[in-house]
Amino acid sequence: MPVERAASPAYAPPRELPRRVDIFDTTLRDGSQAEGLSLTVADKLRVAEQLDRLGVRYIEGGWPGANPKDKEFFERAAAGELALAEAKLVAFGSTRKAGARAEDDPVMAELAGAGTGHVCLVAKSSPWHITETLRTTRAEAIDMVADSVTFLRNNGKSVFVDAEHFFDGYLEDPGFAREFLAVVEECGAVPVLCDTNGGTLPHQASEVVRAVREIVRGSLGVHFHNDSGCAVANSVLAVIQGADHVQGCVNGYGERTGNADLVAVIADLSLKLGIETIGADRLRLLTPVSRHVAETVNLVPPAHQPFVGVSAFAHKAGIHTSAIARAPSAYSHVQPEAVGNTTRFVVSEMSGRSSVALKAAQMGLELSAEETSYVVERLKELEHAGYHFEVADASLELLMRAATGWKQSFFRLESHRVVTELRPDGSFSTEATIKLYVGDQRIMEVAEGNGPVNALDAALRKALGRSHPELAAIHLTDFKVRVVESSRGTAAVTRVLIDSTDGERSWTTIGVSENVIEASWAALSDSIVFGLLHAGATEH
Repeated sequence: MPVERAASPAYAPPRELPRRVDIFDTTLRDGSQAEGLSLTVADKLRVAEQLDRLGVRYIEGGWPGANPKDKEFFERAAAGELALAEAKLVAFGSTRKAGARAEDDPVMAELAGAGTGHVCLVAKSSPWHITETLRTTRAEAIDMVADSVTFLRNNGKSVFVDAEHFFDGYLEDPGFAREFLAVVEECGAVPVLCDTNGGTLPHQASEVVRAVREIVRGSLGVHFHNDSGCAVANSVLAVIQGADHVQGCVNGYGERTGNADLVAVIADLSLKLGIETIGADRLRLLTPVSRHVAETVNLVPPAHQPFVGVSAFAHKAGIHTSAIARAPSAYSHVQPEAVGNTTRFVVSEMSGRSSVALKAAQMGLELSAEETSYVVERLKELEHAGYHFEVADASLELLMRAATGWKQSFFRLESHRVVTELRPDGSFSTEATIKLYVGDQRIMEVAEGNGPVNALDAALRKALGRSHPELAAIHLTDFKVRVVESSRGTAAVTRVLIDSTDGERSWTTIGVSENVIEASWAALSDSIVFGLLHAGATEH
């Protein structure tokens, strides 16, 4: 029977921790500045809905006066296309211009008319940036903040002030930093300390926030970038030192190396420090929301992302897997279910019998001792040939089933042929012919496609569609080819991975061969067989 270790000794923080920390998500604004990330207005609305589902307190929607996309987003949100149940929508913008009046400033007018009850202003708090980039005086910079906050407050807005380059500015001139914060508070806004360049280290962040907390009476926010790889650690340390408002992005999206990953921040604060963030009942949404947002922005989620990555609770070493069988928490710092993730056992040529047995059990299969030994030896042979079952669970399951004597009977291949033709106009056409049996019925189909794999897939679907209507729900989502032995040039072994989905589950299959078409067929046929098997299709 699995056993659990005793709870770790309680952590003793240097001060009383806040009961609750407000989570301020800026994925739609700061996160969208990440290279390779582009959001349509419809995308922004969908991401905002996911963030509201997660339970963040604030969603920064963008800069309403900066571009037509953000302007349309706020207009559609105000028109009722975004119905937020928990979160408050925030409009972002700069303070009034130097030498101008807030009443006459177009940015102020856009923010006041954005249809949100909350506004986040960005203001330079570093003396060097005030004089060299803003090209004005310290006194004018302070007046710009005071005038802008007062104008927005008079228009019924709750205001946050992102103190840009605060940590650098504090080290440069602590006295001016204190003056800046005092004005922000006096005007009724919440100061947010920003590590704009992302270079602050944890001991520096901790010390600065500790000093600031001694003078800021009300709420205090932080906003860290990840250029030194410390954004999450800095955010957690800031809360330990008294911050009660944390800004960041889902999955750590953002310019350069990104913002603090709110997924990890939320999990650390709630599960490690016992601080309320999004509500205990919503922590299980961290993984599905993280992956939903990644799918919406069309970026592959990092497999090794803390808490929510597919490898976050994956175990490969035999000593780990055997220990986990006895005590599930032996090699997991939190229960994966707490954040909506799952434990995975990864097998390879280095795996022993216990790892293979655990993986089979996780798949719902029972292997005898002899069958387990066969799988272990077969894995060694196949991985030596270039297979990599760590990333192809579906092909691994089919291998394990085969070890028990199971053999798929959805179809039996007689032959396939692929012809690629270069046409006179310079274009290519690809045609695939498949001959196979479904039961005793011999079927031949021909199909064209955009390349050999697409043509084979189309021909296979035509051949099987009448017998297996479940195939209509199965779709290929990704196709990857890797050269395993590049030193052999064009004769090198190639590894093909195919990702597929039926709309509810996703799976990966693998094929390896010196012939890329043969490798592709192996991965493709495994994908179809796995999909039909789990769809409950009738075998013949």
